[in-house]
Amino acid sequence: MRRVFVANRGEIAVRIVRSCRELGLETVVGFSEADRGGLAVRMADRGVCIGPGSPAQSYLNVGAVVQAAIGTGCDAIHPGYGFLSENPALAAAARENGLRFVGPPAEVIELAGDKLRSREVAAEAGLPVVPGGEVSALADALRFAEEAGYPVLLKAAAGGGGRGIKLARDREELERLFGVALAEAGAAFGDERLYVERFIRSARHVEVQVAADENGGVLHFGERDCSVQRRYQKIVEEAPAPGLEAGTRAALHGAAVAFAREIGYRNLGTVEFVVDAESGEFFFMEMNCRIQVEHPVTELVTGRDLVADQLRIAAGERLGLSQEEVEFRGHAIECRLTAEDPAHSFRPTPGRISRFSVPGIEGLRVDTHCEEGTLVPPYYDSLLAKLVSHAGDREGAIERMREALEGLVVEGVPTNRELLMHVLAHPDFTGAAVDTTWLEEEVLAA
Repeated sequence: MRRVFVANRGEIAVRIVRSCRELGLETVVGFSEADRGGLAVRMADRGVCIGPGSPAQSYLNVGAVVQAAIGTGCDAIHPGYGFLSENPALAAAARENGLRFVGPPAEVIELAGDKLRSREVAAEAGLPVVPGGEVSALADALRFAEEAGYPVLLKAAAGGGGRGIKLARDREELERLFGVALAEAGAAFGDERLYVERFIRSARHVEVQVAADENGGVLHFGERDCSVQRRYQKIVEEAPAPGLEAGTRAALHGAAVAFAREIGYRNLGTVEFVVDAESGEFFFMEMNCRIQVEHPVTELVTGRDLVADQLRIAAGERLGLSQEEVEFRGHAIECRLTAEDPAHSFRPTPGRISRFSVPGIEGLRVDTHCEEGTLVPPYYDSLLAKLVSHAGDREGAIERMREALEGLVVEGVPTNRELLMHVLAHPDFTGAAVDTTWLEEEVLAA
């Protein structure tokens, strides 16, 4: 592998370019017209325009991405996260054109992306799955809900990233939401299949980072807690997950590795679980076939460069270490700074950043593409930066993050900074007593 095409934008594109540079790899960043002149483009060895600002005509255009990679002499494509990162068509097209795809094979992406089939694989591998199943008609969903009890979740079989999920608290809500879920699944994913599952009332979202090489080696890099969410979108993440019993933690790690082996996984991925905060039970949820937005917390507690691991595995290298050699140090917390206005229903706030300043604090990492003058376009995710603190313990990581948020200055566009500060100072968060409904029901609804 000599030259990598970065098929993404924003902070993850910057992140990939930096890791490639450290490995001695050249980079070409594909950018849309809206991102021309962005930080990642300026950092790369070369940039090439792949289309207009609309994602469908640029970052989501498989043909444009592959042709740009071939035309610039690249021998690999790194998809980052979002956009085409979990699209089997890109992985297949890369392989057909002699390009290495920095991720798993298309067949694995397709299998993992099908929530119904992946549930079956998980069960075959011995993982506990939330009671539920496919429903083709409202009557099927109503029958399941009456047997399992409300509330229940309706999910798009081809969904992912927190999209395609509807919570029905009673029969009336299920009847109202079923048709909506069906239409949204078809429109968003081109697949109208739905499944229904029992809703875990006091659920924590815990995910395990796994790595698998092309020679069958599989190991984990620990777990992350991502329970601070709004509408299934993560806002604050941390590693390790606080308050887990040692047996539960070990069982989660073992289950993630077992699933990765069963599915024939390659490269880095994340196996996600729901943990019942009351009983301690956990259930398989899904697998994400890409680098995660929250991967920096794992990097800080393990001392590894996970993007570099992705690139080495894609080049055919072995993992090069045993599970016993993976060490965990301290605690890390990540806050997602977004161009959104919490005071107005989290309305996206595109515009030009006139000032961007992050305090220099020991143990603070900032992943961003933003600087003074950066234009925040209206077409894409509103993520501006990820602030990641690391300390010897959770209390120290929280204190460093609070200090970082206090000193953070962003002018020109409204952000969610105040909300993040509120979360970090809340006694429920500092006491590790939050679940996936906490932010919306206890903080935003207050």
